[in-house]
Amino acid sequence: MHSARSSIAVRSVISLCAVIISAGALPAHVSAQPPSSLSTACGEALTKPELARIIELSDLSTLPDTPSLERLEDEVARHAEITAVLVRHHDWRGLFSLGLDAVEHSAVMPLQRDPTAFADRRWAPAISSDLLRRYLRNLHAEFTGTAVEPQWERYFSLSKQCSLSPARVAMVGYNAHITIDLARAVASSGTAADDIPDYYEIVDSIARDGDTIVSRTQEIYGADLGPLWRFYFVGEGLDRLAGSDVPSDLLLRAADSGYNTVTLANGFALQSPNSAPVAEAEMAALAQATDAALGVLSDFGGL
Repeated sequence: MHSARSSIAVRSVISLCAVIISAGALPAHVSAQPPSSLSTACGEALTKPELARIIELSDLSTLPDTPSLERLEDEVARHAEITAVLVRHHDWRGLFSLGLDAVEHSAVMPLQRDPTAFADRRWAPAISSDLLRRYLRNLHAEFTGTAVEPQWERYFSLSKQCSLSPARVAMVGYNAHITIDLARAVASSGTAADDIPDYYEIVDSIARDGDTIVSRTQEIYGADLGPLWRFYFVGEGLDRLAGSDVPSDLLLRAADSGYNTVTLANGFALQSPNSAPVAEAEMAALAQATDAALGVLSDFGGL
């Protein structure tokens, strides 16, 4: 019933790893003495030197605060090294990192390095940096045993529940990244109406390379994201939620509009004190509905 949404699916893969962003205050520097309980998440145990290296790489206090392409390059390189460690041990905390790293290198950074790609050469790396830093900041908190934001606490918690489907765990990470972090990055990077074409340029570059996420996750973790991915972006299988107490009408509206567009609209709304509370409530409701739906569909064996 969603055949007309294939173009939406392509455009929304965009939002996903599209912009790579992170912002806000960084946590205080923490001594690289990771708690031993954090050494394993459904994979082989990480060594103490590896844990300490992840903490060092995810501590962004050594990077300049001013957004720039150079800073983004450094952040992407740090995340790539973290991803390599997690993937080498099949640590489930790498399920989201793997896909994010893939599109950073194959889609986002080639575009960011093209001096003719964007109308605003200041804004483009700023939003990508903002989004990535949000994830890295929460990675740092996870590996130092400090407070993690709710959307990422959910992901890291599920990554240690080895009876779950790894595909579901991965999609919980994408849900946090797109529904919550990307909207906040749109707001905090000062996105304006003039930046909308550049926003879609970034997401389109990811859409053209979106299959990389599915194929690499299958290859390395043996997890088939395909069914849950199509549900997330196209709404495929929404009929299976009937009677499950999941607010599928909310998910249907998101699928019809395209997640990238919903996220952009929420990001603009966050820029105004008058509309920000409503936007935050909508983001939370959509994230929770999606999370519940992923659980139901996972129990059905994908879709």
